Amino acid sequence: MKSRKHREMPEFETIEMAIQGDAEAINRIVYYFQPFINQKAKRKCEDEYGRTYYVTDEYMKRRMETKLITKILDFKIQV
Repeated sequence: MKSRKHREMPEFETIEMAIQGDAEAINRIVYYFQPFINQKAKRKCEDEYGRTYYVTDEYMKRRMETKLITKILDFKIQV
């Protein structure tokens, strides 16, 4: 079985600061979701010899990060 690096979830205070627009807090949340984003942004490619491999589609990756940031800033915490 593969061993995966365990990442700590962002603390509630970090999430609150990100919702308020703190750039450092937003970056911490985006960093937390990087493995998921990288996995979902993979594209299957073939080279001239017919070998298949997967590469990260940078355009798709940036779109997903932008969408995440937009949703963070639009998020409302109900009390």
